Amino acid sequence: MPPEIIAVTRQIRALWHRFDWLPEWAVVILVLLVFVGGGWLTHKIVFAILRRVVRNKDVFWRGVVERARIKLRVLIIIIGIGIGVTVSPMDPGPSQDIRNILQFLFVLTLGWLASGMLDMWSVMHLKRYNIAVEDNLLARKHLTQTRILQRVAKVVLFIVTVGLALMTIAGFRQWGVSLLASAGVVGIIAGLALQPILTNMVAGIQIALTQPIRLDDAVIVENEWGNVEEITATYVVVKLWDWRRMVLPLSYFITTPFQNWTRENARLIGVAFFYVDYEAPIDKLRTAYEGIVKASKHWDGDVQVMQVTDITERVLQVRCLASARSAGIAFDLRCEIREKLMAFMRDDCREALPRDRIEWPQGEDRSASLPPRTGEGG
Repeated sequence: MPPEIIAVTRQIRALWHRFDWLPEWAVVILVLLVFVGGGWLTHKIVFAILRRVVRNKDVFWRGVVERARIKLRVLIIIIGIGIGVTVSPMDPGPSQDIRNILQFLFVLTLGWLASGMLDMWSVMHLKRYNIAVEDNLLARKHLTQTRILQRVAKVVLFIVTVGLALMTIAGFRQWGVSLLASAGVVGIIAGLALQPILTNMVAGIQIALTQPIRLDDAVIVENEWGNVEEITATYVVVKLWDWRRMVLPLSYFITTPFQNWTRENARLIGVAFFYVDYEAPIDKLRTAYEGIVKASKHWDGDVQVMQVTDITERVLQVRCLASARSAGIAFDLRCEIREKLMAFMRDDCREALPRDRIEWPQGEDRSASLPPRTGEGG
């Protein structure tokens, strides 16, 4: 400590000789109560002033003050205990041990404070974007980016905080240096052991920056269709169409091809295939199809196309295209088109239903090949 502080400490300790009639432990407790109480009172006064200052400020600063209130109170109490232990008549050995513990807790509390400020910034940043709206591409982009970077930053902050805290204790100082610098045998072993985690952390940063996926994206992974429900620092949860959850490492979306149906926007073109007879009146079917699509609440008013896309040995293949606002709505639209167009062919256009044909050679007696009727002799 600086000579001035040492001199002041000695003068304060000299005051305790006036309390020789009290046990030493009682004097120590009295000193600690004085400094902790003074710190608590200072905390109350400072935060009363801060609340008045930020009362008319941006909601971000009001949130920062409220979130930091408890954390700063803990910091002030730690500082008060440290000062009290230093100036009290406690023996130097136990006093030094307590100060070491307080330094350790002080660093951890600073990391806790920084983590709270990071959370507050994330909340305030995301308040500007509403993911509940129908066209939520921009909101999903920022939500994905913020959540991933927030979790990665928290992991890094945790490692740095623990490393700095360990460096305050003489017996664990080397561990803290190894944790921060990733040096030495311990660092190499830890690096090898944590390789999958580090790989996914790097993949998370790549996903946050390049965004091949976002929250609520419609994707096809491992031949399963679903929506991205959660993105953590190490894995992604995809909610499948039947409510199952598929959990995949972040590195999967960097190294493995997959389909993202909502990469650029939420709109999709739904496809429905039909197989009709050669003699089907395509113009009549197209008119019925256009009426079905225009009457549907799922159609977004953009794409509606019906085309013959293939001819097989038995039927014509007809492809119906219709656009919708999102993947889920497109699925419902496709189902509606199938149901109503099939009902139209069944009730009003039976000639469009597929049929099997048998051609008889010209001049051949067909009655010879028919089975005998009931009651007729051979």
